[in-house]
Amino acid sequence: MSTPDLLVGLVVAVGAIVQGAVGYGMNLLAVPLAALIEPAFIPVPLMLIASTHGLLTMVREYRDIDWRGVWWAMSGRVPGTALGVLAVATLADGPFSMVVGTAVLTCVVLSVLSWRPRPDPGPLLVAGVASGTFGTAASIGGPPIALLYQHSSGPRIRATLAACFGLGTLLSLAGLGIGGQLHPHQFVLAAWLLPFLLAGFLLSGPLRRWLDGGRIRVAVLGVAAISATMLILRGALA
Repeated sequence: MSTPDLLVGLVVAVGAIVQGAVGYGMNLLAVPLAALIEPAFIPVPLMLIASTHGLLTMVREYRDIDWRGVWWAMSGRVPGTALGVLAVATLADGPFSMVVGTAVLTCVVLSVLSWRPRPDPGPLLVAGVASGTFGTAASIGGPPIALLYQHSSGPRIRATLAACFGLGTLLSLAGLGIGGQLHPHQFVLAAWLLPFLLAGFLLSGPLRRWLDGGRIRVAVLGVAAISATMLILRGALA
C-alpha cells in the first residue's frame, strides 16, 4: 500500500481511539482528512469500518445499550437520511455546513449554561431526524444523539450510540448496494483499514476507563464543540 493509504490508516486508528472512549467522533477525523489524503476511502470503506467499530463496541458493552432509545432514534433517522439526500441535492455545501455547525454549537453552549436534555421519546425522534440529515449531508451525525445522553454513564453513551450508528450505517450500505454502488475494491480498502481500527479500539480501553471516572460529559460536549467548529470553518472556506 502507498503512503496515503498508510496515513488514512493512522487517522482511522486515532479516530477509533476517540470513538472507543467517548462514543463518537471517528468520522470527525477520518472523513475530512481522508478526503484530502485519499478520496477512494470515502464513503463506502469508511462506512464499513464505522459499522465494524459499532459492532465491536456493542459486543464490549452490550449490557448498557438503551434499545428503547435506539428504536426512537432510528425511527427518526430514516426520514432524516432522506432529508440529508435532499439537502445534498439542493443546498450549497458551504452554507449548509455552517448552519449545521452553528446549531450543534448552540446546543453545546446551552448544555453548559442551563439546558439539561433527556433521552425521552420525543427528543430522541427529533435527534434521530437531525442525525440522519446531518450525517448524510455533512458527515456529523453523532452530536444530536450524544447530547441527549450527555448525563448518562460512559458505557450507556458508547453502547447506545454504537447501536444507532451500526444500524444506521447498515441501512446506508443497503441503499448503496441496491443502487449498485458497492464494488469489490471498496471492501479491499476497508480490509486494509481493519488492523488500524482494531489497534485504535484496543488502545481506547485505558482512556475509556479514565473518562468514566466522572469526565465523560466533558468529553461528549468537547467532541461536539470541535465537530461544530470544524463544520463552521469548512463552510466558511467552501
